[in-house]
This record gives sequence, structure tokens and C-alpha cells, in this order.
Amino acid sequence: LAAQGGRRQAASTPALSSAGASGSPPGGAGSGKGSRASLGTLNRSHLQRLAIAQSRVLIASGVPTVPVKNLTGSSPVNPALAGITGILMSAAGLPVCLTRPPKLVLHPPPVSKSEIQSIPGISHSCRKTTKKQAKKGKTPEEVLKKYLQKVRHPPDEDCTICMERLSAPSGYKGPQPAVKPDLVGKLVKCSHVFHLHCLVAMYNNGNKDGSLQCPTCKTIYGVKTGTQPPGKMEYHIIPHALPGHADCKTIRIIYNIPPGVQGPEHPNPGKSFTARGFPRHCYLPDSEKGRKVLKLLLVAWDRRLIFAIGTSSTTGESDTVIWNEIHHKTEFGSNLTGHGYPDINYLDNVLAELAAQGITEESLAQEKD
Repeated sequence: LAAQGGRRQAASTPALSSAGASGSPPGGAGSGKGSRASLGTLNRSHLQRLAIAQSRVLIASGVPTVPVKNLTGSSPVNPALAGITGILMSAAGLPVCLTRPPKLVLHPPPVSKSEIQSIPGISHSCRKTTKKQAKKGKTPEEVLKKYLQKVRHPPDEDCTICMERLSAPSGYKGPQPAVKPDLVGKLVKCSHVFHLHCLVAMYNNGNKDGSLQCPTCKTIYGVKTGTQPPGKMEYHIIPHALPGHADCKTIRIIYNIPPGVQGPEHPNPGKSFTARGFPRHCYLPDSEKGRKVLKLLLVAWDRRLIFAIGTSSTTGESDTVIWNEIHHKTEFGSNLTGHGYPDINYLDNVLAELAAQGITEESLAQEKD
């Protein structure tokens, strides 16, 4: 095999032909035993030097090349396979170029304290949250009364909560609310119609924070809050640019949530929960839109909507802190996992995700009030 590659590439790749000749036993490459013996004498370093020498000649001569990645890796098998692949492809007359895979860049270069700046227009550089108790004193019926209109003649359709006809009593079989099962109400903003019995049961099974979210269109009534565990959020400017945002510096956000015990609003009250991967570093461009996103993220943090306790989609671990449907960029200088830059649509996408949680520019005015 090595001799065959030498005949085809003798003019342009002397390193290949000479290495093949030195590694071939008497009898030539035509013998099966000789071929196996010659390949057996080439260890990992020999294969890499042989393939790299050929690729340098091909690149210098301007020949179009086919990249073979994973030259380096945690296992010695991957580099060896890459080298063997290069030899086999060159023996078949195919040009080969061995390249190194791109590197994952999660964090920026080191930054001293003197280089860190506060963000203009945003007071402080750190916020802590504690467990906020739900507002008490109002029954679920009193809360929902603000968002509903009674319907005397229900439409001929199903209630999307219990899937029974609206003209029939509610099919909810759980703990019975203090509402007649045949009453029907319409939400004032989106005009979707449900059994009052079903809406009260849905509210009782939620966070009981005085807000309601339509199960059909997700329209939010009141101020939605979440069940994020206590923690700390830091934010500041660092003097480095993100890929795709070379014209501005970077906003770095650091979330830190310690493990603890689940409260009554969590999936398993009284059971401990884990908090993997903290502190978590996230990045935004220090542009006008980037600062707008940060301000809305601060509202989401105060409303306990950025994290939740549940089952991790990556590890399968239950009773652990997970992201809560508001995506963050956790890669600083690469985008190998899809959580980095450049991403021209990210800022618009995260604004839409925040709006789905009821957090818009109007929320900023509400927080000030």
C-alpha cells in the first residue's frame, strides 16, 4: 500500500515515498504479509508525520484538499485513525489535508478588577433573591373574578382543560373547588372560554401568586412569578468583544444558586435539590439592545423566572436546578454547542421568550412603580 502511494505521489510527495520505502520489508508491497508488516511498523507518531508531510506539500502546491478532522483528541485512537485515513485516501489518489478541530471557548481572557466596569443606567452590580411568599388573603375565586366574565350560554365546544363539552358540567375529578361545576367563564383579554371549576383547580395547582395564564394561548393575567430557588445574580462590563459584536464590549452575567431544600411550591417539598454547574457565566453584547435584554433579565430574576427545579434534559438528574425557558449564551468565544456567538437572531429571540413570560418594556415601568 505504501509503495503504491509512493508511485502515485512520487513527484510531489517525496516524504511519503521515502517513508513507505523505509518501512517496507524485502519482497515489496505486493505481498499481503509485507503490507501488514509495513503498516505494523508505523506507530502513531510515524503516521502523523507521514500524513502531515503530505498535506503540507498538497497545500503548498495549491491542490484542493479534503479535511480529515480529529487529529488530536483525548484518546490515541482518534489521531491514529485520522492518520490511517489520510494514507488510505492518498493511496486512492484523493488529496488529503489534516486539520485540527475548533476549540470550545467558554470564558474570556482573564480580567482584572480594575478593568471591570459597572453598567450605565443600571444601579448596583448584584441582586439577591429570597423565597417570596405568595400573596394571601384572597381566595382563588376572588383572584379569578378579576380576569373573567360569566357566560350564560356556553358555545358548543370543549373545555380545553377537562376536554368535556362546555354545555356539560366540568369533568375535573380532583379536589373539588367551591364553584359549581356547570358555571362557564370567558377570559377578558383573549376571550377563551372554560369551566370556572377547571380554572379554579388549575390555579390551585399552580404557584398561587395572584396571576393566571391562559392554557390555550398563554396570555398572562396579572404578574407571573416563578419558583426559582434563592441565589445571586452579578452583572458588569468586561473589555472584550464577542464574535459578531466587534464594535462593543461585553456584558457578563454570573448566576450563583446553592443547593438546598425544596419549598411547598416545588415538585417535591421537603426534599433536597442539587445545583450543578454554578456559578454560571453568560454573555451579552454591550449594545443598546443588549442592555435592554439585561434590564428585562433583571425583572425575570426578581420574579424568580430564570431558573426552576426539575429534571435536567442533558443529564436526566431529577430534583436539580434547571433553566426555565429563557435561553442564555454561555460560550464566550465560540458557538460549538449553539450557546455562543455569532448569532444574529439571539437578542430578538430572547426578547420574545421574555415576552412569553409576561416581561416586556412595560414591566420595567411596573417595577419602578
